[in-house]
Amino acid sequence: MRIFRHSSDLPATLQGAAVAIGNFDGVHRGHRAVIAEAGQLAHAHGRPWAVLTFEPHPRNLFRPNDPPFQLTLLRAKTRSIAAIGVDFMVALRFDAAFASLSADEFIRRVLVEGIHAGQVVAGYDFVFGKGRTGNCELLLRAGRTLGFDVTAVHAVRDKAGEVLSSSRARDALRRGDAAAAAAILGRAPEIEGRVMRGKARGRTLGFPTANIPLGNHLRPAGGVYAVRAAIEGEPLAKGEPLWRDGVANIGRRPTFGGDTEVLEVFLFDFTGDLYGRRLRVRLIEHLRQERTFDGIDSLRAQIAEDSLRARRVLTTAP
Repeated sequence: MRIFRHSSDLPATLQGAAVAIGNFDGVHRGHRAVIAEAGQLAHAHGRPWAVLTFEPHPRNLFRPNDPPFQLTLLRAKTRSIAAIGVDFMVALRFDAAFASLSADEFIRRVLVEGIHAGQVVAGYDFVFGKGRTGNCELLLRAGRTLGFDVTAVHAVRDKAGEVLSSSRARDALRRGDAAAAAAILGRAPEIEGRVMRGKARGRTLGFPTANIPLGNHLRPAGGVYAVRAAIEGEPLAKGEPLWRDGVANIGRRPTFGGDTEVLEVFLFDFTGDLYGRRLRVRLIEHLRQERTFDGIDSLRAQIAEDSLRARRVLTTAP
């Protein structure tokens, strides 16, 4: 999949695409229905298949003081979209200048003069332009005049009839319900980052951990999780990374007086050096809340118990 950070001067071979538009944070099952619809139209009409998204997420501009909320940062979002089979993705920089574009200007500058879209696909509730004045009805009217077709995709619902949404996935993770988040996302929720050097306390306890800063990721409920992790650079097997079982803690390490939230991952039966390497960590099940221990021995015993429980969980987890 080719990636562009602008909509101007795209190669002629990519113009006229069927374009799915959205923020797509999490690239959940509802998002994939929108992207898949664009793919079906692209294949039916012999067009390129594209995704148009925005980085950073618009909420970062409009509500800069909000706590971190993103389910997928750009690297992870790109990887998920590429796995669907899209030909190219345009990730437009969402800044104050871009946010000032009216809905009509967005259509003209980005969709028509930039991407030269042949077909536009969006979720039924997609809004755009200054003051969020643009919607699918406006796209439909503009398309009739400017020469592109428009498809609005209905909400995708779960078996209980609830709409699949990024906000529901976020709420589930804040509760520590990784399974509910996975049902919406269509895969286990992930946190990805580069392993940083810590104070090597885990090694002295007999459980060496890889410490990953949470950055702009949404903060799931703190505590201990059964996890699976993939190490960047390891060979793929049938197109999939090698997922290693482990146990992880999300929190501030209160026993040691920590004040910064971090993800600490202990990979079972692994002895390599992970410093400086990137890890993808999938949260499979929340095992317990974080708590303070009265000494190293009690903490060591609890980690051993957590590890045994995580192994049992991961034996039967999909």
